[in-house]
Amino acid sequence: MNKEVREPLAEVELDGCIITLLGTAHVSRSSAEKVEQLLASGRYNAVAVELCPSRHHAIVNPDNLEKMDIFRVIREGKVPMVTASLALGAYQQRLAEQFGIKPGAEMRAAIESADSAGLPVLLIDREIGVTLKRIYRSVRWWRRLYLLSGLFAGLVTREKVSEEQVERLKEGDMLETIFAEFSEQAHDLYEPLIDERDRYMAARIRMELDEQSYDTLLVVIGAGHLQGIQRYLREDHTPPADVIEELDQMPAPSRWPKVIPWLVVLLVLSGFAVGFSRSTDLGWRLVMDWVLINGGLSSLGAVLATAHPLTVVGAFIAAPLTSLNPMVGAGMVTAAIESWVRRPRVGDFSRLREDTAHFRGWRKNSVARILLVFIFSTLGSGVGTYLAGFRILERLAG
Repeated sequence: MNKEVREPLAEVELDGCIITLLGTAHVSRSSAEKVEQLLASGRYNAVAVELCPSRHHAIVNPDNLEKMDIFRVIREGKVPMVTASLALGAYQQRLAEQFGIKPGAEMRAAIESADSAGLPVLLIDREIGVTLKRIYRSVRWWRRLYLLSGLFAGLVTREKVSEEQVERLKEGDMLETIFAEFSEQAHDLYEPLIDERDRYMAARIRMELDEQSYDTLLVVIGAGHLQGIQRYLREDHTPPADVIEELDQMPAPSRWPKVIPWLVVLLVLSGFAVGFSRSTDLGWRLVMDWVLINGGLSSLGAVLATAHPLTVVGAFIAAPLTSLNPMVGAGMVTAAIESWVRRPRVGDFSRLREDTAHFRGWRKNSVARILLVFIFSTLGSGVGTYLAGFRILERLAG
């Protein structure tokens, strides 16, 4: 476990600039020290880091979550992305607690050392949100469920980070290691998670050199990216702007996820119409089935998220109605009710990252609980919609 890691170095000459690629270990103190040592030498005109603007902002503004507008997050439909980000952060927090090492310390050292020396810091990685969306779109729907369930399992587990995972962190990429914990077959994530980012970062370096004249450039990256970036710097002759535009695009979404909910609504309403045409009693039984199953499962989700009793009642009432309009989800209603009856305090925002490192903290922290209420009640309503639909068809067929 205490085996020291030797940081790999590689040099590439491009357009008259000597580029030094430093492959770092995300959980090694020596990596941060090596970064400081290289920048203290005075050899470099600039430093590039494996960060996107949002991750850079999180490092230089660690208290940024305190300013989060939970109502805006709900209104703009960003709850799943924020929740996923917090869940990923929980893994990093577990590392920090177990080993006393804050992942990404070498990036922080690069930023601070560059600022002290008056050197520009170049952010070369792709936005984390784009990467996560491309990962989500790159796998089939059952693999998405597997990843999401693994992500949730990572929250509730109390297991310590294994030595194998730590060694993987020393040799690879933080995101790759996190997703590898959630997926035993992480090879299907390799292209959007590693290879695309290798090419993207190489293109960003080439673009920076086109815009500014640097004689020497230090590039601080995870060791798992060193070979790929080195190869793309030498072999990829596509204009960097074209590469960046290509890799920033979202794959075209399938039409079916948008069409299916409306088809279900059409079938349910048609079922009601057929039921009432046969008899009033049958029609009302179908309506009761719809309300009890859909509302019941949505309110069960709210209960599992330890929602306020008023929120649970709101889930039961809202779910059967919102399920007939796919534009509005039950989670939006339940999250709004929960945030109204249990208004988050300033301390909840300031402790959000720390509390969400453990599942108990998700239920204790008001902000985190609102996110859970949104997700659990939405899932309950979604499952209830299909189960109630099948129940209606069963009654009509019988």
